[in-house]
Amino acid sequence: MPKQLLIQLSDDEADRLHQEAERLGVRDEDLARAVVTELLSDQDEEFRKAARYVLKKNAELYRRLG
Repeated sequence: MPKQLLIQLSDDEADRLHQEAERLGVRDEDLARAVVTELLSDQDEEFRKAARYVLKKNAELYRRLG
């Protein structure tokens, strides 16, 4: 079930969001949702890369210590 999230933006942030949404021909809410979705998917991939790196380095360390 979708959840609602209430966020507060500064006047400048709200104006910039509105201007960009208007330029793209979408509602402010839709643009904000798209930005959050994109950010989270990028972070997920970055997190996975970082986790793989750390796990690889830990495996090497444990191999050397063992």
